[in-house]
Amino acid sequence: MTRVKRGYTARRRRKKIRLFASTFRGAHSRLTRMTTQQRMRALVYSHRDRNRKKRDFRRLWITRINAVTREDRLFCSYSLFIHNLYKRQLLLNRKILAQIALSNKNCFDVISNKIINQKENINQIKKEKNLNS
Repeated sequence: MTRVKRGYTARRRRKKIRLFASTFRGAHSRLTRMTTQQRMRALVYSHRDRNRKKRDFRRLWITRINAVTREDRLFCSYSLFIHNLYKRQLLLNRKILAQIALSNKNCFDVISNKIINQKENINQIKKEKNLNS
């Protein structure tokens, strides 16, 4: 029976794992068993944090919009602002609103004034209907 030397295949597999773990610190980048465990853990974290990233950005946008709405005193809070946006069918997503709030406050004021004006117009129409009937 001929002898099979398995060094090449195993070395290639271990080398691939070591390349992945080359930036890890200490034994996590050198010892084979630890690098495999660390690699699995890293992949789990990266999968989890891809979804977490979306959540974190949404929270950031909401915080920025809330800060600007409270600053201008046009609306009491973020929730009222968003509620009125949807009521008036001005469908802007939170990312765009946050960018506008940071970079161009005048534009944000125009949007909020548009909401308030439409709100007043609707209230006037309701009053006229009540008077006519």
